[in-house]
Amino acid sequence: QVQLVESGGGLVQAGGSLRLSCAASRRTVSSYPRVWFRQAPGKEREFVAVISRSGGTTTYADSVKGRFTISRDNAENTVYLQMNSLKPEDTAVYYCAAREGNALWVRPREYDYWGQGTQVTVSS
Repeated sequence: QVQLVESGGGLVQAGGSLRLSCAASRRTVSSYPRVWFRQAPGKEREFVAVISRSGGTTTYADSVKGRFTISRDNAENTVYLQMNSLKPEDTAVYYCAAREGNALWVRPREYDYWGQGTQVTVSS
């Protein structure tokens, strides 16, 4: 059983920064692609960023490109999301997820393992 635990959320003013972390309970997850999604109240869960097994390939949603950076430390089984220049529309619960294989899926239904989510609130 794989457990993913997010941390680092909080309340920040517009223009500020936060760094989210997602730690995995099993070493094998260090070989999985890792992804961040977010879900705002009343909206569907949406893709934010994904990173390949090695960390050499990343993909971002257009809405966060240039502001967010996904990275990973496989030795620590942890993936990060550095969020800069935050906007009120970034307010959401942020989830990390993982799955076996090499494909970098952007749809939530493709992922098997999920964290519990961490709240990010950006005030204007």
